[in-house]
Amino acid sequence: MGHTRCVFGSALAATALLFLSGCQQPPAPQPPPTFAPVSLESQRERMVKDQIRARGVKDDRVLAAMAHVPREEFVPADQRPYAYQDRPLPIGEGQTISQPYIVALMTELLEVKKGDSVLEIGTGSGYQAAVLAELTPNVYTIEIIPSLAQRAEKTLRRVGYATIKVKTGDGYLGWPEHGPFDGIIVTCAPEKVPRPLQDQLAEGGTMVIPVGPEWTGQTLYLLRKKGGKLETTAVVPVRFVPMVRK
Repeated sequence: MGHTRCVFGSALAATALLFLSGCQQPPAPQPPPTFAPVSLESQRERMVKDQIRARGVKDDRVLAAMAHVPREEFVPADQRPYAYQDRPLPIGEGQTISQPYIVALMTELLEVKKGDSVLEIGTGSGYQAAVLAELTPNVYTIEIIPSLAQRAEKTLRRVGYATIKVKTGDGYLGWPEHGPFDGIIVTCAPEKVPRPLQDQLAEGGTMVIPVGPEWTGQTLYLLRKKGGKLETTAVVPVRFVPMVRK
C-alpha cells in the first residue's frame, strides 16, 4: 500500500500526516495512571506488621498501642509523608522522634501493666508517652526544652491523651513527688544511669535506658530492681541524642 496523505481541518491544510495503513487521526494523549493513596491507617498497620512484629516484638498490647497511636500527629508537617518509615525523624531543637521499632521494643521491655505508674525522661514529641498511655493512665513525662514540652503537651491534649502529666524540667532528677514508679523509660542517653532515677524506681520495677556517649557507642539496658539492687541486662546497641542537663 502506498502512503496516503490525510489533512484534518482547514487550519491544518498546510500539514500532512502520513500513516502506513490508511487515513486515521492519531490517538488522543492519555493521562498517566492514578493510584488511590494508601491511608494512614493502612500505613500504620503495615508498620506494625513489617517493622515491629516481624522484628520480634510479640506483646499484643504493645502491638495494638502502636497500631492505634497516630505517629503523623507527632511530627512536623513536612515530615508527615515519612511518619511510618522505620527511622527517626527531626522534630526541631536538634531532637528526634525515635524510630517505631525502638519505641515498640522499649515499651515491650518495660512490661507495663494496667494501673502502673510510669515515668518517661525526654518527652520530645510526646509520641512515646502516647504509646505508654495506651497501656496505663498513669504516665508522667519530663522534657528539659520548654518549647518541646509545650508543643508535646498541646499535641497530646489534641489527640486525646489528657491523662498524661507533662513537666518542663531536668529529667536527670526525675519526678520524686510522684514516685516511686513501676517503670521508668529514658529516651535520651546519659553516660551513666542517674542515681535519682535508680532511687525513684519501685521495688520490682523496671527501667529501660540507653547509656553511653553519643559517638563512641551506646547500649540499651534493661534494669530490674530486686531487693533494693538493680539487675542489669544489655539489650541492643543504639544511638540516642545525649541527655541534656541544666
